Amino acid sequence: MAAAQGQFSDHSAHSEGTEGVPSAFATAVEALRSARLRPEVEVEPTRPPQRLAPYAYALEAAVVEDDEDLADGRLVLLHEPAGHDAWQGTFRLVTLVRAELEPEMAADPLLPEVCWSWLTGALEARGLSYGEASGTVTRAGSHYFGGLAERRPATQIEIRASWTPREDRRGVPDAAAHLAAWCDLLCQVAGLPPTSPGPLDAGAGVVSLPQRRGPQHP
Repeated sequence: MAAAQGQFSDHSAHSEGTEGVPSAFATAVEALRSARLRPEVEVEPTRPPQRLAPYAYALEAAVVEDDEDLADGRLVLLHEPAGHDAWQGTFRLVTLVRAELEPEMAADPLLPEVCWSWLTGALEARGLSYGEASGTVTRAGSHYFGGLAERRPATQIEIRASWTPREDRRGVPDAAAHLAAWCDLLCQVAGLPPTSPGPLDAGAGVVSLPQRRGPQHP
């Protein structure tokens, strides 16, 4: 992924901020672009989905350590100025997060609940208000045969989720803080320690699972 660590690359996948774009959406996008993130997280804009909302901005990110991708994901900011009944708001965040775990973790019956708690815990640790959260946690195992038999079995965890960020009096969500919380989730899934004490590492009901630190596609 060709982007500076901890910040956005200068190019944009499309033209938010042009004439006719709602000011609330332009403000939220600018907050995403200017956010300062952990140095292990590489982020860059990508093409957003075209039919989910009138306005959309998307980014992709990877947690990189020693030139190895430990986790990756995609975050999409959607905006419907007229409001959306299912969202209970005018903004929506949609995400996909993926990482590999040690093969023995696949049988852990608490794995889906733990991974979901990483998402909600990341938001709550930063004091963010949100609603209408929903999603899935999927685990899948791969075993290699024939010419690939020397590879270790791999187990991938995938978190798909969406939530409605609460807006301030201007009708703008704290997009930068939600992005930072999402990056906390990425780092948690990648097995990196938190950068500062808080609910995610202070035993507030969130269980840590050992991760395999290696490239996702050996």
